[in-house]
Amino acid sequence: MALSKRAVVDLYRKRAKRYDWTARLYWLIGFAYDRYRRLAVDALDLDPGDTVVDIGCGTGLNFLLIEKRIGPTGRIVGVDLTDAMLERARERVEREGWENVDLVRSDAAAFTFPENVDGVLSTAAITLVPEYDAVIQRATEALAPGGRISIFDFKEPEYAPEWFIRFMVAITRPFGVTRDLATRHPWESVARYLPEHTMVNLYGGFAYVVVGQKAGGGRADGRPWRRRRGGLHRPLPGRA
Repeated sequence: MALSKRAVVDLYRKRAKRYDWTARLYWLIGFAYDRYRRLAVDALDLDPGDTVVDIGCGTGLNFLLIEKRIGPTGRIVGVDLTDAMLERARERVEREGWENVDLVRSDAAAFTFPENVDGVLSTAAITLVPEYDAVIQRATEALAPGGRISIFDFKEPEYAPEWFIRFMVAITRPFGVTRDLATRHPWESVARYLPEHTMVNLYGGFAYVVVGQKAGGGRADGRPWRRRRGGLHRPLPGRA
């Protein structure tokens, strides 16, 4: 049974202190958590000065990846439901000396997106939100022309053996993953609201990155979006 929002908060309050360390333990089974997060951030194709909303930002693991692309003139808005996770994110921001990060404690379903953002990111988070479709709809409406939404998350593989599915659910359960979440398909929402989109399956189909682009973009010089090493299988046109 999928966790209630209250249960999600309670769970991540307990995990906040060691979240960064425990998330990286997935490397032990070959699940390249950090690489998949980088892929999701790369897919946003950010430029210096861009504004990015990180939904379910947790302890701020994505912030450094984003900062490298947007620089000090850009802006990060980190949104999370759990106070303890945001406190860890705040510590990270203060430690790094970033002055362009705003942290917001909010249910993603109730969050009011800034207007004309350049990117919306969610890594291993939005599937936990029952109202994910409405969140994605509002996120796409908030994008500037040519802006992108990028999601990295878990899903149930289409052709994997049952033992593998049960194993993966079991080892991700400490992070709130249950079999019930298989009925939630954020990638379909991205496709619904952003016809220009692409998706790549990861780790035997147990995870994915989907990226969609709002109409109206395109690089100033007309160049297409570059394919990066380990990137998506079908590149989107570049943004302005």
